[in-house]
Amino acid sequence: MSEGPFVREATAADFHELVVEASRRVPVLVDFWAGWCAPCRMLKPVLEALAREYAGRFLLTTVDTEAEPELAARHGIRSLPTVHLYRHGEVVDGFVGVQPEGAIRQLIERHLERPGDAHRREALAALAAGRPEEAVERLRQALALDPEHPRLPLELAEALLRAGRPAEAREVLEGLPADRQVEEEAQRLLERVALAEAAQAAGDPGGLRARLERDPDDLEARYALGAHLFLAGRHREALEQFLEVMRRDRRFREDGARRAMLAVFAALGEEHPLVQDYRRRMASLLY
Repeated sequence: MSEGPFVREATAADFHELVVEASRRVPVLVDFWAGWCAPCRMLKPVLEALAREYAGRFLLTTVDTEAEPELAARHGIRSLPTVHLYRHGEVVDGFVGVQPEGAIRQLIERHLERPGDAHRREALAALAAGRPEEAVERLRQALALDPEHPRLPLELAEALLRAGRPAEAREVLEGLPADRQVEEEAQRLLERVALAEAAQAAGDPGGLRARLERDPDDLEARYALGAHLFLAGRHREALEQFLEVMRRDRRFREDGARRAMLAVFAALGEEHPLVQDYRRRMASLLY
């Protein structure tokens, strides 16, 4: 049953079509409600007004849990009202209980199609396939269409790094507003930029190893060798070099070896065995 072009009521028979399939085109907000539920009656008109206001940029689908108890059970509904937001065929967001209109609007806005999203999807696919130069081009196109997108500068910096263009990555990151530059992800990217720049400036790894044979306390050579190893995907060897710099001089590059290790950890992910091992080893030096 339809309650207008942007608000529909779903049953078990048409839920897949009205919600799962429709969410591949636009976000779909699903309101699980019941007539006896007073908070549901408060929330429903707010959601319907937003659906009319956004005029198809998202769709609202309601499920009467009294009429569709099996559908509610299948989706794990234990409290009313419960709202699920579907995108690309799956639940990606939601809330339980009555929420202020502003909070609901923010939730919807997070998942709306943005002007540069098509280019962004192509860019991320290219990056995953090992084509960073293509990703850079697509991300620049996306930024031209949507310069306020919060993720695009960070993703462009990542693509530039993978394309071996750290100076351009630094330019992008340093062009962020000051409050964005100090965010953890931006700081980790800037640290990786510093590593890439050090590797580029220091020359080939063979020459760095020769320098270390002559002088094991050549920390600039050791740091640059660690940077080369990290960029080559030899993460354990890179971490060993950075750990050795920490052992020899914590003050080098203003604690740069520790920051380099944190950048490697961020690239690998917290669950990686190397991260767990080297975090413990780093902590033993710090404390």
